[in-house]
Formats: sequence, structure tokens, C-alpha cells
Amino acid sequence: MAGYFITFEGLDGSGKTTQLKRLAAFLTSQGRAVVTLRQPGGTALGDRIRGVLLDSKSEAATGPIAPAAELALMFADRAQSIFEVIVPALEAGKIVLCDRYTDSSEAYQGGGRQLGSPQVLAVHQAVCGGMQPDLTLLLLPDLEASLGRARRRNQRHVQAAGTDENRFEREGDEFYRRVYGAYEEIAERESGRVVAIRDDAPIEVIEGLVRDVVMQRLEK
Repeated sequence: MAGYFITFEGLDGSGKTTQLKRLAAFLTSQGRAVVTLRQPGGTALGDRIRGVLLDSKSEAATGPIAPAAELALMFADRAQSIFEVIVPALEAGKIVLCDRYTDSSEAYQGGGRQLGSPQVLAVHQAVCGGMQPDLTLLLLPDLEASLGRARRRNQRHVQAAGTDENRFEREGDEFYRRVYGAYEEIAERESGRVVAIRDDAPIEVIEGLVRDVVMQRLEK
């Protein structure tokens, strides 16, 4: 494929979505063809799956979601986005910027839900054919600061839009310590693909770090 596949990873509240949008704007200003999407979501099917997975009200209607069912739904969304968005964009020579990918499943379901990395990676191989990004930008600022920002943001979202995507944010600190630890393990294991940015710096500073990494990779 002629395009380039970049993912953004990290806890909610880490700033990854903001940095993805800023990078997309910068690359577009350079005349590069850019496609952005998020997981779960980004397709008609994916948006329906997102509602089931993230909206705490859906759990009240259906009952608790089993960890393995949660993992399967994440990968159903991912398979659809690969088929419908990612592969066509890469084949057209575009840069794909994706908010979350399989590293999120390894961190949240493998680590947080304690399913383990081997099970997540086996599903990834079966469903995604082992397709990995060319580059992953992992934002790992302070754990407590990230959680605080995520929970405040969700409260604002509920007030503004009336929808609630806080099903994961309701988890306790121990869950998020496992997620954070899993991300650290991924960064160490996949050091050629994953660039971890641990600074809890202003948005503009992180933007500069992200841009430097991406431009170096694209020039190669």
C-alpha cells in the first residue's frame, strides 16, 4: 500500500484526540491527503457498536457486557473500519490518522479487563490479518491528571449533547493502573512502531513533538 497509517493511543484525557486533529490540519495544510477516523466508530456499523460499548445507559438496558463480548465488539468495529475506510485510503496513497486501534484493545481488554495480551493479539491476527500501523503515537501523561480531564470532559459532553460515553470512565483507579501498565509494556515491546510521549506539557508543546516525529517518519 502506498499510504501511511498512523494511530494515536493513550488514556481518555491524554490529549490524543486533540493532537490527532491538529496533526490532520497541519498535514492538510501541506497539501497531503489525510483521512481521520476513530475506533470504535467511524462507519455506520461502527457508530452503532460505539453506542453499545461506551454509553453507560446501554448497559443499563442490556446488563453488564462480558469482557470477551466487549473484545469481540471492538474487533467487529475494527474489521469494518479496515474494510470500509483504512485499506481504501491507504491504497489511494492517503495518510490515515486513527484515534485508537488494537493497542487500545490490548490495554483496555487485555490489561484492564485482564483477558491478557495473547488472547487480544490472537483475535487481532484472525480478524485484522495482523495489520499494524506504520507509526503509533502513545500519549502517556500522568495517570491521575488524564483521568480527571476525561471525567470532566464527559460531564461537559453530557450537558451539551445529552449523550453519555462514560462507561469506561466509571471504572476504578486499579482498572486504569492496569491499562496504563499495559500501554507501557506495548511501548517497550513495539519500540520500532510506538513512540511514547510522556510529557504533561501544554498542547502546543506536545503538538510540536508529534509533528517532529511524524515528519521524520514521512521523510524516510
